Amino acid sequence: MRDKEAIKQEILDAYEFRHATKQFDPDKKVADDDFQFIMETGRLSPSSFGFEPWRFLVIEDAGLREKIKNTAWGAYGKLPDASHFVVVLARTKLDTKYDSKYLRNHFQNTKNMPEDHMSKYLERIEQFQKEDFDLLDGERPLLDWAGKQTYIALGNMMTAAAQIGVDSCPIEGFDVDKMNALLDEEGLLEDGHFSISVMCAFGYRVNDPAPKTRRPFEDIVKFI
Repeated sequence: MRDKEAIKQEILDAYEFRHATKQFDPDKKVADDDFQFIMETGRLSPSSFGFEPWRFLVIEDAGLREKIKNTAWGAYGKLPDASHFVVVLARTKLDTKYDSKYLRNHFQNTKNMPEDHMSKYLERIEQFQKEDFDLLDGERPLLDWAGKQTYIALGNMMTAAAQIGVDSCPIEGFDVDKMNALLDEEGLLEDGHFSISVMCAFGYRVNDPAPKTRRPFEDIVKFI
């Protein structure tokens, strides 16, 4: 069994290594098996109630990459040189409301829940959405809640990438409506069942970043 302290240090080293890479080396590509590994950590990420309310679009088509570059200002300087570019979608209220077809199908066929258990589980989700988190007033609350789940997967993918020496940059620099319009035109939002959440570029840095700065541990972590 590997030494626990060595494993902890490897993980901390990955966090020190990771930074929001602003310029990628266009001549360096992430190996297919390494990128498959990164995406698998996203797929295996946890989500509230096990909804998995996400989809990861790996943008390989040159024409679509150009359209995204010219639509999302945050992608303009990164997408052309990044080895891989991922658009993270969040499922909308059509799929995440407690009585949606998606959830019933998901719990039946992916989670393999017995009918009686699923019915009780959906009742608990209904209470959570109606009362605990008040998520059913309009379209936005449930979409924002699903977006929170996608950031769990995003963080895991960026950390996993850093652990194998791959750089990344999360991107929120875009007009949501314009990006949704573009993706909808491309037939990628499935008639309103998805909306863009965030994007991420992967590849290899050109320049080393400045030393990482963070607020002191004692200021961030409080033991009560």
